[in-house]
This record gives sequence, structure tokens and C-alpha cells, in this order.
Amino acid sequence: MPIINPHGKDIIKVSTQLAGKELSLEVNRVGFRTTASVLVRYGDTVVLGTTQVGTRPVQLDYFPLSVDYEEKFYAAGKISGSRFIKREGRPSDEAILIGRLIDRPIRPLFPKGYRQEVQVVASVLSMDPNFRPDAIAMIAASSALMLSGTPFDGPVAGLRIGRVNGEFKAFLTPEEREQSDLDLVVAGIERGITMVEAGANEVSEDVIADGLAWAYEQYQPAIQLQRELAEKVAPKAQEYELVLPNDDIQKEANEWTFDKFGEALHRPYPERNELVNNIRWEYHAAMAEKVGAEEYEELRDEYDEAFTKALHEDVRKGIVELGKRPDGRALDEIRPLSSEVGILPRAHGSSIFTRGVTQGMNIVTLAPLSYAQMVDTMEQNDYERRYMHHYNAPGYTVGEVKRLGSPGRREIGHGYLAERALIPVLPSEEEFPYTIRSVTEIMSQNGSTSMAATCSSCLALMDAGVPIKRPVSGIAMGLMMVGDTPHVLSDIADAEDFAGDMDFKVTGTEKGITAMQMDMKVHGLSVDILRQAIEKAKPGREHILQHMLETLGTPRDAMSPYAPRIEKLKINPDKIGAVIGKGGETINKITKETGAEVDIKDDGLITIASSDGASIEKALEWIRGLTEEPEVGKTYTGTVVTIKDFGAFVNIMPGTDGMVHISKLSDERVEKVEDVLHEGQEVRVKLTGIDERGRLSLSIKDAE
Repeated sequence: MPIINPHGKDIIKVSTQLAGKELSLEVNRVGFRTTASVLVRYGDTVVLGTTQVGTRPVQLDYFPLSVDYEEKFYAAGKISGSRFIKREGRPSDEAILIGRLIDRPIRPLFPKGYRQEVQVVASVLSMDPNFRPDAIAMIAASSALMLSGTPFDGPVAGLRIGRVNGEFKAFLTPEEREQSDLDLVVAGIERGITMVEAGANEVSEDVIADGLAWAYEQYQPAIQLQRELAEKVAPKAQEYELVLPNDDIQKEANEWTFDKFGEALHRPYPERNELVNNIRWEYHAAMAEKVGAEEYEELRDEYDEAFTKALHEDVRKGIVELGKRPDGRALDEIRPLSSEVGILPRAHGSSIFTRGVTQGMNIVTLAPLSYAQMVDTMEQNDYERRYMHHYNAPGYTVGEVKRLGSPGRREIGHGYLAERALIPVLPSEEEFPYTIRSVTEIMSQNGSTSMAATCSSCLALMDAGVPIKRPVSGIAMGLMMVGDTPHVLSDIADAEDFAGDMDFKVTGTEKGITAMQMDMKVHGLSVDILRQAIEKAKPGREHILQHMLETLGTPRDAMSPYAPRIEKLKINPDKIGAVIGKGGETINKITKETGAEVDIKDDGLITIASSDGASIEKALEWIRGLTEEPEVGKTYTGTVVTIKDFGAFVNIMPGTDGMVHISKLSDERVEKVEDVLHEGQEVRVKLTGIDERGRLSLSIKDAE
């Protein structure tokens, strides 16, 4: 039976091939009352993209666009693993990060001054477990915007790609993601790239740039398909007005500021910020006097926006024409650096990293593996997050009064970028059996706080004695385009970020890149320009790394006396039951009597944690006794459990018996086993062999 459409519109469906599989876009099947809705299918993954546009202008000084990614557990055939909450609630960090991935390439494609309220939602309704659905969600969001009638300069498409055995591939399976040395998300429009996000296992700049080029070519069919759908639907263009400074007001602002900016403002931060604020107040006072206080109050926001625009143009002019930045630095010059470690006496590891006025304090805390975070998402079954990086930046860090609350999307995104930067160099659980929490408290902001978080986190990890493979540094770069000529800036500060056309962050070791994030404010950049920008980041990153090595060159040999001591033991997974015991009886007894905390992994890795070394040793010996594997040639003290005519069975360890043949009881001839042994007797035996069926041959005479 066909679906009843209350609008009487035919279902429209278009399809194409994307990375070897059919991609289809469909409208008029669901979402009848939305401004626009598109059902996108790729394999068994189905995502609903919706756009809702407000019916009246909003009186705000920014564009009220919201972009959300909705995880639905039913899409993966799952019920949440939470014992108490089964309904989807607050989005997971993973969903928030994917929402940001979709938002970042879309937001710059609306005209400046557009103030209509726009809400975009990508809801995953069905999920093929063989690949991640985020790229399909991005296409769904863009497709809905293309049909909304808003002044959206799309369409946008993107791909998440990896590199397996030196070959780039999109829509990787979970197994392929494990093998890949690159996790790269590339998004953009037909004429260029607008967003990049990457995690990498110390790969070269060329690998990243080649990946950008490959992904850009691969997602073009998805862009053309959205255009085809828009032509068939022919959405009605929305009427709107841009909220921009009046041309006369902008001209007044340009004339008044003409001799106020320039050389006078080339001062270090924060002196420059104070000068700009003073000039801004002078400007408002002069304009109010000229226009009249009552009329000016209504136009104040327009005058302020005109002043800001004039300031940004002055920043660009100084960089492009004079090669001089707002604070007087050369284009490739890094702000002054300073750093310290071991600043907090009770913390397991701590540091302060300062670059110019930007400052991050990092604190590392170590705990047993049982303290790892359990994560429950739509995409996979519960998994443990052993390393966590959290980022905090209260209002006082930018000189503002701001209500304290839970972290927002920016804080979660910055924390994730710094976390991703360090993951490739962390030791394995077997090498370092600890849960690690790294917290960056931003103390002062003036651009590039996520990179300050990366550098301070690396130093604090080394201060805590975490044996990372190599130190990681990070740098934020900027770019200003004049025609086809790019002007790349190293270590950007806030004024250059606001006035620039792109900001990008790169982290890595001496061997290669570990993470990257790029956001373009212009409508697409070529791969060649991005390749230049990535290459120019390398010297700055190396300069910062050298400074960090001068502060602390290698991880400390000894951990803080306040950090828990943890020993590890690897056992046969078949022996896990012996350690746990019936209903957890054995492990609870070990914990209670030794005072040590015992954690067991499914692969047989056991960790024992305590501040008391004697407690750890006692627990280790107990567990070894429960799990030790029989070793041929080794002598054991055992107990006779059964006597037979041909010999005796002796228990040499919990759950493990072996047989002593009557001929192995003594150097002298023994007529009856009972003549030399009785049940319950303690004897010394030597393990002389294990047959193909796992049966143990013991000898009393050889034990002597």
C-alpha cells in the first residue's frame, strides 16, 4: 500500500554511486510539516535530515543556527546498557562531536548578517554496523538545507577515510579502522574544502595532504546528487533581510578609525587589547555626540559592528601589505614561551604551559583500570575509555562574567582534540596498567587554547611518570587569502583568528602528525593551498616541541608518592574463574584480606593496586597460587587426594592433579601404594611430563 501524503505530492527519489555503494535521497515520504526533510539511505544506514526555519526574524547579534546529530539506539538494534535509563537523553560526547563536524562546514556558507532562526537535525534511524554513519548524516543535513529556501551556499558533502596498507579507503569497517594509521574527515563544497578533522598515528604532512585530495574527489558524486534533488524539488526561495551596518555608518567608522589604527596598535597582548577597547569607547562617545544620544542608542549595535569590521580590515591590511601582525610579530614568529612542571604537590602530575597571554594548567590523575569510563553509544557495545582529557575555560579566562555550568560543545571539542593528540603515544595497558585522567584548566585565553591544552597535557603526563613514546606539541595556524595568494600565520592570536579566512591546529611528534583540525571561513579552499598551510605548520610545531623538551625531556622515572602502585599479572583466560570464584567469593576474599584492589580483564590481564607494597605482594602470591600453569621439570609440594593400585593422584595446585605411578614412588621396589602414602599426606613431587591430553606425570623419587 502506498504511503498517503497529505500534501498530495509525489515521492521524489534520486540516487548515485558513492565509494562503490548506492546513495539515495528521498523527499515527501516523511516529515510533512518541516520546512524541509530528506531521507538518506546508504546500505542499511538510513538518516533523516530536517531543517526548520523560523517564521519571524530574531533580534540577535548573531546567526541563530543550531545543528544536532541524534543517536537512536534502536537504529543499531540496541537498548541502552544503562541499568536505570533506557530512553535517549543528553547526547553523548561522541554525538556532540559529530554534531560539530556537521556544523563546521555548513555555518560559513550563510551570508553575513543573516539572522533567521534555523535548526538542522540529522537523526540516525537505521545503522549499518559495518561503517560509521556520520558522513551520511552530514549529507542528510546539507540536503535538507538545500530544500529549505534559505541562502545556503551549498551543497556540502564529506567523507571519513582511513589508510590501510598504504591505500586510502572510505567507510571503513571496525576491523579496518583498527588497522588504519589515519582517521580523516574531509568536508566541503564543489569548489573546495571547508573543514578537516584528523587523528593519525604519527603520519607525514604529505599523507594528510594526499588524503585531502583523495577524499575531495570521492565525495563529489554526493554533491551532484543534492543538486539534482534540488532541481527536481525546486524549493521556493525565502525572503529575508541581512542585518549589516548601513553603508553610511560603515563609511563613518572607516573614516573615524583611519588614523586610530595602524602602527599605534602594533603592541604585545594584552596591551593591544586594552588600546583597542579604549579606542572603541572613544568611537562610541564621538558617534553618540554626532548623532544624538537618543537616536544613537537605537543604532549602537550597527555602529559597533561597523567598528569591528574596520578593525578586522586593518588587521588584514597590516598582514597582507606590511607583513606585520597586530602584536608586531613576523608571520612565522611564535609568541614567547614558558612552562613549568610539578607545580601542584599532591597531584600525580602537573604543569603550566604559557604561550603569550594564552595559558593552560594541566593536572594528571592516575588510578587502577577499574576506574576507566564505561561508554554506551549507538555505534558500538559498551567500551572502556582508559584515557580521558577534559578541558575547562570559565569566563574569567577572557575577562568576562559568565555563569559556571557544564561544559559546552566548544569545551568538549577542544578537550577531544587534545585527547586525540596524545592517544597515539600512550603506553598500552600491559605496559602501564593505569586509567589516566588529564584535566586542562585554561587560565588565560588569547587564541590557541586547545594547543596549549595539548602541550600542557603532554608535560603533565611526563611529570606523572607516564612512559609516553614521544612528546607531542601543537600549534594553531591562520590563513588570509588575497585573491589566489595565501598568507599563512604561525601561532595565531584572537584578532588574527577573527579577521582571518581559516584557522587550523596541528599536533604531532618529531616523527609525524597525531591530530589536526581545520575550519575555513571562506567558501572552500583548494588542496594545494591546504598543503602549503600544513607544511608551514611544521617548523612552528618543532620550535614549540624543543621548548617543551628543555622543560622536561623524558617521562620521570619515579611516580608521585601519592599515586597508587599497580602490579600486573597475565594469566590464562581459562583460569579467570578460579580467581573470581563462585559468585565473586574468591576475589572478594583476596581484596578483603590483602587490602589490595584487584581488576581482571577478559584477556587474562590482572592488575593489583594499593599504596602498600606488602598488600600487592600478598595478593600477587595468592593469585599466582590460583592460576599458575604446571611447568615440566619443576618441583611442587602437593597433597595426596586419591590412592589406586597403580599409583596415587596428587594435587599440586588448585584444580590441578597429577599421577605418581607406583614405580615413581621410591628408588626401592614398592609392593602396595598404601605402604608409603595415605590420603591427605603432603609430599614433594616433580612434574616429569604432560601428555597430549593434558595429563600430568609426577615423580616422588625424582623430586629428591
